[in-house]
Amino acid sequence: MLRNILRSRRARAQLARRLPSIDKPVPGSVQVAVYFADTRVNLYQIRQWYAPLAELAKTRSVAIIARSPGTMLTLLDESPVPVVYLRKVVELEDFVESQNIKIVFYVNQNTKNFQMFRYGRMWHVFINHGESDKMYMTTNQFKAYDYSFIAGEAARERLARKLWDFDLDRRAIQIGRPQADHFAGVLPYPDDDRTVVLYAPTWEGDRESAAYGSIATHGVPLVEALLATGAHRVVYRPHPRSGVLDPAYRAANESIIAAIAAANASDPAAHHIFDDGPQLDWQLAGADVAITDVSAMVYDRLATGKPLIVARPASPRADVDETGYLGDCEWLTEQNAGDIVDIVDRVQHSEEARTKLNFWVERHFGDTTPGAATARFHGAVERLVTEWEHHAALHAADVSRRETDSFDDDDDEDSIGDND
Repeated sequence: MLRNILRSRRARAQLARRLPSIDKPVPGSVQVAVYFADTRVNLYQIRQWYAPLAELAKTRSVAIIARSPGTMLTLLDESPVPVVYLRKVVELEDFVESQNIKIVFYVNQNTKNFQMFRYGRMWHVFINHGESDKMYMTTNQFKAYDYSFIAGEAARERLARKLWDFDLDRRAIQIGRPQADHFAGVLPYPDDDRTVVLYAPTWEGDRESAAYGSIATHGVPLVEALLATGAHRVVYRPHPRSGVLDPAYRAANESIIAAIAAANASDPAAHHIFDDGPQLDWQLAGADVAITDVSAMVYDRLATGKPLIVARPASPRADVDETGYLGDCEWLTEQNAGDIVDIVDRVQHSEEARTKLNFWVERHFGDTTPGAATARFHGAVERLVTEWEHHAALHAADVSRRETDSFDDDDDEDSIGDND
């Protein structure tokens, strides 16, 4: 606790020195705000939206609202769109009053979201930080927002199964995965004959029903098997919270990182990678095969249309929704993790595996032609802006009518007085 307090104080001091030199959005200029009240540990959630937000900013003015000093410092260095620091509620009030915000996006369910919900006359829209079959994706909190942007038909059906009295036709808008239009970048390894395998597990979770992480159960044997072939290249990208609660999970994560370092020392041409960078782009697009846990990473990869393996949670109490893709995916169990080399080969070259993959890509994301999801995202924004303008016009007309009625009433009173 003391460490967190000291860290926060240092961040506030650094921010106080930097803020005077940062240009603030001109009053009345911001039309789309992204509200992010979280600390640095969850920055991965908004980083996924950097590229789509930068693209949107070409047509609609966008700004990110930060509430944490540490988060603000990082966003000042990373964000492709303007960022404003509004630590206090009164500062939030002043910003809302000075701007022309039509849409507010939310990428998570932070409890501080309710400090922004209080403002009417703007659309509050949940855009999430990924598509998945976690229970998080069907929380009743969806009802708190005016609208939710969802990936596709699978997300719609998931919500229909789980939520009572939720107007999907009006409040859920399918946009696909616009991030997939930006999955590119310079590969940090040579273009050679090695099969590139991305292993991107999630963290251990904070309760048994959310214990989706595979590092401590599958991770060590599968990575060791791939490192041993000389024909594979491992890109290891663990969730940034891996091991924050479970020492055994943390130890397994450190063991994998050490094994990758040792393999590279033994064979410098291997170019195995431990990836803890902020951006997620080349990892998904560049890998020949990806191995993920039950997490949003499943669907980030699925959106690329490339072979995918999902680690089945070892805990029988993990809540896994198998009514959709996870009921038909390529599962990797704890028991067959050591057979990963044969499994990787099969999902790469099996026609049956390819046909099944294509079916689920279409079901979850619709048209994945480059640029299609971005067009749907922008179309959804324009639809809401049009609706905002319609309601604003109705409100202005109502105010004008009331003022006119009030003026007429005053005239009537004057006339009655004159007649007296």
